[in-house]
Amino acid sequence: MELYQLRYLIAAADMGNFTRAAESLFVTQPTLSQQIINLEQELGHKLFHRLGRKAVLTEAGTIFLERARRILFEADNATKELQDDPGLERRIHVGAIPTVAPYLIPPLIALCREKHPNLQISMREDFRPQLVRGVLEGELDLAITAQPIINKQVAVETLMSEPLLLVVAHDHPLARQKRVTPNDLGGETFVLLGNASSVAEQVQNFCGDNHIEPRVGFRCAQVATVKSLVAIGAGVSILPRVTRAREDTGALVYIDLANCSPTRDLVIIRHLQRYQSRGVTQFLKLLHESVQEHLLP
Repeated sequence: MELYQLRYLIAAADMGNFTRAAESLFVTQPTLSQQIINLEQELGHKLFHRLGRKAVLTEAGTIFLERARRILFEADNATKELQDDPGLERRIHVGAIPTVAPYLIPPLIALCREKHPNLQISMREDFRPQLVRGVLEGELDLAITAQPIINKQVAVETLMSEPLLLVVAHDHPLARQKRVTPNDLGGETFVLLGNASSVAEQVQNFCGDNHIEPRVGFRCAQVATVKSLVAIGAGVSILPRVTRAREDTGALVYIDLANCSPTRDLVIIRHLQRYQSRGVTQFLKLLHESVQEHLLP
């Protein structure tokens, strides 16, 4: 039994199709099919039902799949532990949600290059469900995302709690107020992030808790688009404080929301059983140090 055979098995099970699995692994479909047949012969059990173009796990395949995932996971951990020499170049894979990645990660990578020049960081920006999946499947060493996290297979470590702020154009009537109440938002047009964003969920909860029926004029995939529309007076928005940038000065005004203080909790997630390399430890130490400036008013 070879590790690559287990990878073929897992890919076929995840995709339900031998051809797509082969393409994802950059091998030919006959090669993948033959290796799975070899594995079935070695185990003495059929692992898949071949239903036309579909590959469906048998009962034996379902049982063996979890063992295969565990074997590959442990093999990966063993490799990382053996290679975790302080004198060698180390690489870690980090994920972050879109409302965190552009603001926390680039300066952190620059700091890591200064403090730990042999630490190489690979970053993936994605939404929370995809990041959780990446951590569980071993593609990511850690990810920074927002609560809630309900998967019991990941370790959750608090990073910081930050307020959600009202964002308006510099010449908006509300820009002159130091604090704004939910009642002040009646009749405003909102520029919001798309529903895939965890911030959108938190804004919806805020509006529901305060009996606000937001008039949504724009849905955007990027914070930069939200800011651009707010800056020209197309509407107002609610964004996490971490997204506030120096270049916003003069175009945008960030205001506390009074009588409600909406916040979001950012956390670091890791697989409960994944080996924590020296590189991950170094990264986490600098991450906790760097977020302190974002906790300042």
